[in-house]
Amino acid sequence: MNRRQALAALAGVGLTGGSLWATRDLSGAGTGDLPIRVETIDAPGSEAGTAPVPTPDRVTVVDLFATWCAPCDEQVGILDEVRREYDDVAFVSVTNERLGDSLTKEDIADWWTQNGGAWTVGLDPGSDLMAAFGADGLPYIAITDADGTVQFEHGGLVDADRLRTELDAVTGDG
Repeated sequence: MNRRQALAALAGVGLTGGSLWATRDLSGAGTGDLPIRVETIDAPGSEAGTAPVPTPDRVTVVDLFATWCAPCDEQVGILDEVRREYDDVAFVSVTNERLGDSLTKEDIADWWTQNGGAWTVGLDPGSDLMAAFGADGLPYIAITDADGTVQFEHGGLVDADRLRTELDAVTGDG
């Protein structure tokens, strides 16, 4: 690669990142873009098909993750613990990883099983959910009310007690 090609590649990366940053709603999540329909995969607690995120007419915990993200492994366990206490709350985990030779739906399902996932898991290779929520890292957790309005968002690992507190505030159980 010559110098001109390298500079053009860097400019393209900068423009792409800058475009995503410029379209981010600085007042919080761009909830006007929600719900977003994602492809779901066959895995424990999940069926192949599609699903809107967040789940319409239900309080929803949205977990954005990646299989390569070490804190995401721990986050799934925390979500599973809390999920068991909230029957009326929908839980959805979505990865923005792109499928190809090195990653398949089966790989994601295997990771899901190994980490104790037992609810809807989906794919968002275009990162539409990350953009809609304004997420800039993984793991990322959002809680939406039944109208789909973001009531809580957190970048990075969130502990079970904080998640319960935020869910109680949204569900009125607190």
